[in-house]
Amino acid sequence: MKKIVVMCCFLVAMSSSAMAEGLSLSSQDLSGQLSINEVFNGFGCKGKNISPELSWQNPPKGTKSFAVTVYDPDAPTGSGWWHWLVFNIESSSRGLAKGVDLSKSGAIESLTDFGKAGFGGACPPEGDKAHSYIFTVHALDIEKLPLKADANPALVGFYINAHTLSKASLISYYGR
Repeated sequence: MKKIVVMCCFLVAMSSSAMAEGLSLSSQDLSGQLSINEVFNGFGCKGKNISPELSWQNPPKGTKSFAVTVYDPDAPTGSGWWHWLVFNIESSSRGLAKGVDLSKSGAIESLTDFGKAGFGGACPPEGDKAHSYIFTVHALDIEKLPLKADANPALVGFYINAHTLSKASLISYYGR
């Protein structure tokens, strides 16, 4: 019996350390449901439109920068909805503060599907099912994507996906 307990403890320890080795994303602000802080202010929504705190750990070897995206695959557009695209985040970074101002950091916030740069919170159509909001950090193999702030979301997504070494996501929901 003692051997079985020791073996089980060993397997749990090994699986825990294996899981800790990969890129991970966490947030003090996000849970299963978005709060009024992360809801858009416009398009009929009356939120505070504040980006949440995001923290990441364990980037893979060779990470030269990070990108953060927020995407709603449930938007009734046929192609989803991009709520936030940030790229050229320094490789030494391990997160973004709540309501972060990236204007002096060197990181670029590009156009969202709202037609402007910066965080655009949740705002699903009234009466629609709760939408999924996927917050993702991407560890990239390139220091700077060759894009400017006026790049459209599909182009930014293409470049991010072409240079992603690893990614980690959190999903929250919001309906109205």
